[in-house]
Amino acid sequence: MEKRSVTIEYCTKCRFMMRSAWIAQELLQTFEGDIDEAILKPSETAGIWRIYANDRQVWDRKTERGLPELKELKRRVRDVIAPEKNLGHAETVEPKPEA
Repeated sequence: MEKRSVTIEYCTKCRFMMRSAWIAQELLQTFEGDIDEAILKPSETAGIWRIYANDRQVWDRKTERGLPELKELKRRVRDVIAPEKNLGHAETVEPKPEA
């Protein structure tokens, strides 16, 4: 059976380590039994903050123009790791506020 993993690659210069550790903890708790490992991968490249599920990129701070809302990130990880999993309250999509 293939190992199910999440990797968070983060910029050490931007001090993204604590946020990355928090996100890893949230994903491990939400996907208990579905994720075999969470990897924190420091990067010397400025501004990097990427998340991979089973080596498939699900978030990139630069292309997405920021850090994710936790609900959205959980949905993206779920779609790769455990597509059949119901995320409960994280399943509802909240309407974007009008500008």
